[in-house]
Order: sequence, then structure tokens, then C-alpha cells
Amino acid sequence: MDSIPIRELWPSERPALYEHFLALESHDRRLRFGTRLGDATVREYVARIDFGHDAIFGVFDDELRLLGVAHVARSSAFAELGVSVLEGSRHRGIGGALLARAHLRARNWGVGALFMHCLMDNAAMMRLARRQGMGCVTQAGEADAWLKLAPADAGSHFGEVFAQRVALFDHALKSQLAGARRLAAALTSGRSSPVPGR
Repeated sequence: MDSIPIRELWPSERPALYEHFLALESHDRRLRFGTRLGDATVREYVARIDFGHDAIFGVFDDELRLLGVAHVARSSAFAELGVSVLEGSRHRGIGGALLARAHLRARNWGVGALFMHCLMDNAAMMRLARRQGMGCVTQAGEADAWLKLAPADAGSHFGEVFAQRVALFDHALKSQLAGARRLAAALTSGRSSPVPGR
């Protein structure tokens, strides 16, 4: 998690979240949601997310596209986690970093456990769950992973604050660089255009 900036998303970023889920291949979308969802259903899912109650974390590339997303839904007894990473961005530690960030938030919420439900053929998520120390129970083609959480302490609260500040700085820097690239591209394009009357 230290080397991968993970920022908590805001309600205004629903469009970026929707685009992330649309970019998942059909098979990956099925693994993420447990069933095949059409674009309209995905849009409804994103529209229903309660950012004041749940937490959404994201990893951005240099063009501010969401490469990976974790949705942590809170209940009184546990937090449920869903993770997705775009195909071209896998095997870079993004999924594990998102899971660790979700673990920290769930712990700071004061819930007793972190829970993840997935299909058994979602081998990547099963590996991530086991690496995080989650116990897995499989039945009828589906799997449930549970992790008992330690109580929050000063270290866990500081860890979240620090992680968010690092991610905000990273996002601001990427925003400036992306803006500079767009401006340079526009200026270059303008110079290469023929001048009328010459």
C-alpha cells in the first residue's frame, strides 16, 4: 500500500467510477459482481452508492483513469468488500493494496470483521484474500472470505490519514501534469495546422 497511492473517492467522481466498471471485460464484470450485469444495471449500482455510509477507494493512472477500485460497504457487524482491477493493470500489487486499504478503513469503523464474497473461479481474489490472512469457505461454486479485525488504535487512524494525504498529493500532481500535456498537445496541434490565406 505504501508504494501505490490509494485515494478515497468523492460523490462527484461517479462518472469515473462508472467508466471503470464499463471498461471491465464481460468475464471480469461477472467476477466482480457475481453475475453478468448490463451497462444500465452498472449505472444504477454506481448511482445507489452511499458515499456517506460506505467507502470507495481508487488507484489512478497518469491520465486520471481509475485502474482499480474497492467498494467497502458497512454494516453494524462487518464490512463487505468488492475489488476490481482493469486487465492491463494486474500483477502490479493494486488489488492487494486496495484490500489492505479497505482492511484499515473497516478496522477504523470499529466493525468486527471484513467480509468478501466471490465466485470460486475468481482465483485472483481468492489469492488476495489468503495473502491478507482471510479464512475462506467454499460452497456450491461460491466463496466467502472472512478476516477478524483488531480494534482501531492511534496507529490505524494515523495510517488512514497519512495514506489519504499521500494520495491527494499524488492526484494533484497527476492532474497538473495531465493538464500540461493537454495544453502542449493543443499548442502543437495549432502550430501544425495550415494558416488560412498562405
